[in-house]
Amino acid sequence: MSNTSVHGAVDKATDSKAFEYTARIGFAASGVLHLLVALIILRLAFGSGGGNADQSGALATVAKQPGGSLMLWVAAVGLVALGLWRVAEAVVGSKPGERSGQQKDDSPAWKRAKSIGLAIVNFAIAFSAAKFAMGSGQSSGQQNAGMSAELMQSGWGKTLLIAVGLGIAAVGGYHVYKGASKKFLKDLRVSGGTGITAVGITGYVAKGLALAGIGVLVIMASLQSDPSKSTGLDAAIKAVGAAPFGKILLILAALGLAAFGAYSFVRSRYGRM
Repeated sequence: MSNTSVHGAVDKATDSKAFEYTARIGFAASGVLHLLVALIILRLAFGSGGGNADQSGALATVAKQPGGSLMLWVAAVGLVALGLWRVAEAVVGSKPGERSGQQKDDSPAWKRAKSIGLAIVNFAIAFSAAKFAMGSGQSSGQQNAGMSAELMQSGWGKTLLIAVGLGIAAVGGYHVYKGASKKFLKDLRVSGGTGITAVGITGYVAKGLALAGIGVLVIMASLQSDPSKSTGLDAAIKAVGAAPFGKILLILAALGLAAFGAYSFVRSRYGRM
């Protein structure tokens, strides 16, 4: 299939309002998951348990609710659609819904790579949601630790893990920059406002710091050959909780991730597609 035909097919797909609205459900699903992770962190801060403070813990929480399986399937469909929308961005450029019929594509290579990365993340979360909906979901921390343990058995595996840790930390740094510089407002069809700006800044900075912490832990785990430290967000959150003033830090982390969840709902409604 020629490049022009591919662009034409993608343009036609992204002209579909049904596709766009389903992709917007993906942002809403992300918002729900971030709010649930924030709730789990708050429960950890106040010593009332809470489960895994990560995506798998949030999905497990949804699965336990009445109608949880249906909600998870809806989330999975929305996240798959959002992932496909990201693939469309990689093909025809950013905001494909606004590029209808335009052949010119001036999106830089790094933005295309970013879209592919976001697509992979959305597909992975959708797959996890589907597994929890079918009753076969697993803790992402245990899966990460098992994979890390295998990679740490070789020099190239440790090198790969360190590279992954650096990449995650870099993504975290970008989130902090995007929040502090208010560049997230460019993703919206509205000009912002006090509330939207506040949750955007707080949410992006908080998520960026969490990702940076995960990256640092992955690097430390690789250098120390300790896979238990590379289990993802749950390990990072519990490391924060064990630090001096851990309770206060956990509360701040919960509020920050809740803010990102709130911004995800804003993007579901007002995001430029």
